[in-house]
Amino acid sequence: MLETFRACLSISAAITPHRGGHGGTNLRVQWGDRHFYEWLVSIGLTPAKSLTLRPLAIPDIVFADFLRGCIDGDGSVTVYVDRYNTKKSERYVYERLYVKLVSASRPFLEWMQTTICRLLSVSGAIHDSSGRRQRPLWVLRYAKAESIQLIGWMYYAADVLCLARKRAKAERFLSPLGYISVRSVGRPRVGWVYNHGAPDPL
Repeated sequence: MLETFRACLSISAAITPHRGGHGGTNLRVQWGDRHFYEWLVSIGLTPAKSLTLRPLAIPDIVFADFLRGCIDGDGSVTVYVDRYNTKKSERYVYERLYVKLVSASRPFLEWMQTTICRLLSVSGAIHDSSGRRQRPLWVLRYAKAESIQLIGWMYYAADVLCLARKRAKAERFLSPLGYISVRSVGRPRVGWVYNHGAPDPL
């Protein structure tokens, strides 16, 4: 990741070990560039940004890339099979998909939600996930149908820069998932095509 980061910014600063606050050792790239810092501030980034982050000056043409970077850093792609109601009926087996973005700044998430809705026409929902934490924590979450749209938008090409392990979860939702001749049990599976392109019956 750090090598990719250096390549994106065309910098040659060394990757060095760094002891974290909990005693572990991580790797980091550290360099000084006053003009780059001033540019970051000019688009809305601030020191201690977790709590102070607000809308940023991100052009629409690169917003999908910006979103992908946010999901890689502070978000998740979650896929699981929900069997919670199978005691009622074996048909109640659902595949769940969620794309989530977490932030301590609700205004930032509201801006993300509004911008994504304007560009992609998906709404999502913001939830308070603070619990017993002293600091606020908010989650912008998209359910399955909207998540599939987001995934296709973020990963618009095979070679976009991204975190491989998160893309791996999203990979099978990047194109039509397949063809089956009849509908499966349970609710319709978003992304599947039913009775489309099948040969005519003899």
